[in-house]
Amino acid sequence: MTAIIIDNKKYVLMPEKDYQALQKKAALKTKPEKTLSIEEARSYSKKLIRKWATEK
Repeated sequence: MTAIIIDNKKYVLMPEKDYQALQKKAALKTKPEKTLSIEEARSYSKKLIRKWATEK
């Protein structure tokens, strides 16, 4: 791993294999978004449409 400075900003150079491993590790820490059921999605979209309609 090598650190370089360009325009007063510090950048780190690392092998691609290490970078991909780091990305994979970070991806595993994120929580998946909740998936809505069809009924929940319909009610949510209707709510947003009504909200949008009242703003106009």
